[in-house]
Amino acid sequence: MGAVPAHAWMPDVADAAPAPVAAFVTAAPKVGALLALGRLSLTLPETAVDWRLLVAGLAAATMTLGNLAALWQENVRRLLGWSAVSQTGYGLMAVVALDRSDLAIASLLYFLLAYALANLTAFGVVIELRGRTALDSYAGLARVHPFLAVSLVLSFLSFVGIPPLAGFTAKLTLFTAAIDAGYAWLAIVAAVNTVVSLAYYARVLGPSYFEAPAGPMPLLSRRAAVATFACAAGLLGVGIGADPVLRAFHSARLLPG
Repeated sequence: MGAVPAHAWMPDVADAAPAPVAAFVTAAPKVGALLALGRLSLTLPETAVDWRLLVAGLAAATMTLGNLAALWQENVRRLLGWSAVSQTGYGLMAVVALDRSDLAIASLLYFLLAYALANLTAFGVVIELRGRTALDSYAGLARVHPFLAVSLVLSFLSFVGIPPLAGFTAKLTLFTAAIDAGYAWLAIVAAVNTVVSLAYYARVLGPSYFEAPAGPMPLLSRRAAVATFACAAGLLGVGIGADPVLRAFHSARLLPG
């Protein structure tokens, strides 16, 4: 899932793998691993070991390291890789709250849906721009390809948790579940990290809107663009329609029985 201390592979894959592979590998394994960890956690007896505190510590370390490392990146794909590390930290908050908050399972499932859509949107923009990686190569994107720039804005703002995007409800339910479970300090750490993440997302979005293009920006294909726009629209749709989605997830179970 890319959590500390087994996190270093994620920014490397995000940078070095072909962009479509990077989009898949930074999303699908995280979804599967967080669900698997949630199922494992529900089988652990409360008295054997304080596993919640251990997972909470990993969550705080993961989101903090991911966000701090992303601040210094000049490579957009590595920035997305470190962002993916930080997002794992937020997802672990739901695992901490399992069996202690009625929102825990719903918040985990909703977060994974919101993260997958935002991650695919962000990498979709990279793919459509033929995998360009340098931060300064995104300057002027809004002037040349405005719809791609809007898609990138939607994905980044969803990562941060800005309404009415899906990431807002994801963060809200995660924070609420952590507080319900008695881990208000973890919610505070997550809130501070969310503010920090604004800085590195702005490093990409600012030049894309307020600077002139550094050169031509050839596109890949219309199909790649359609897929990217569909994921971006999904961020809005899932965010605006959060209530029925969450109600559907409330009836979900991680273990049979």
